[in-house]
Amino acid sequence: MDQLPHCETLLLEKQGPTLFITINRPDVRNAMSLQMVAELSTVFSQIETDLHIRAVVIRGAGGHFCAGGDIKDMAGARGQKAAEGEADPFYRLNRAFGQMIQQVNESSKVVIAITEGAVMGGGFGLACVSDVAIAGPTAKFGMPETSLGVIPAQIAPFVVARIGLTQARRLALLGLRIGANEACSLGIVHQAATSDDGLEEMLANALDRVRHCAPVATAETKALLHRVGHEPMSDLLDSAAEKFAEAIRGSEGTEGTVAFMQKRPAAWAGNS
Repeated sequence: MDQLPHCETLLLEKQGPTLFITINRPDVRNAMSLQMVAELSTVFSQIETDLHIRAVVIRGAGGHFCAGGDIKDMAGARGQKAAEGEADPFYRLNRAFGQMIQQVNESSKVVIAITEGAVMGGGFGLACVSDVAIAGPTAKFGMPETSLGVIPAQIAPFVVARIGLTQARRLALLGLRIGANEACSLGIVHQAATSDDGLEEMLANALDRVRHCAPVATAETKALLHRVGHEPMSDLLDSAAEKFAEAIRGSEGTEGTVAFMQKRPAAWAGNS
C-alpha cells in the first residue's frame, strides 16, 4: 500500500511492517461514529492484500480506547424514517458496525488492541476481535447496553466466542464494568500492565514476535483457527493437511527450514 487513506476520525502511521491506528475523537472518549466505522472498514479493506503490513495496532487518543456508540448518530437515526422498502435506520446503523467488526475479526493481519480508559460497548467488541489485547492500568471494560435499554446486538457473538457463554451472560445481563485484572483473568485481554511504560514494553514484545513469524503462514494459521467449530473435523483436518503441504513446499517453508538448519533468523524476521 503506497498511500494510507485519508481519515478524519483516525490517525494512521506506518512503522515498518506495522500500521498504527489511533481512534481520534478524544472529546467524546473516542465514541464510535458511522464515519469511524466506515473509515476503519476502508483501512482494513486496503491493507488486506498488502504483505508489507503484518500487524495492526489499534488504540485510542486521549487516554480512552472507545466508549461505545456515538449518541449523535443514535439521535440522528431516531429522527429518520425508513423510506418504503428500506431498512430501519437503526438497523443500518447497528449492522454497519457489525460488518466492520467482523471484517477486523477475519483480517489476515495480526490485530493488537491497546486498551486504556473506557472500553465500552462497541469498543469492548473491538477488543474482543483482536488477536492480542493488552490493557493499561486505567482500562475499564463493560457491556452497558442493557442498563441503557438496548442490547449488545452486534458484539454479543464475539464476546461469547472470546470468553464463553457463562461469563458473557454475567457481563451482559448485569451491565457490569470491570477492571484490567479481571478482564485479563476472563480472557478479554491477554496481559494487563501496571504502568504506561509496562504497556509499551508489552506492545514492543508482541510486535517483535510478529516480526519473527512468517507473514503468509501467520495469515493461513489465523484463517484455520477461525474455521474450528464451523465445519466437520475430518474435513477441516484434510484441508489443513493440504495447506501444510503447500506451506512446507512454498518459499516460506523452504526459508524457515534452511534458516533453522543454519541457525540464523529467517529472512522475514529482518523485514521492516
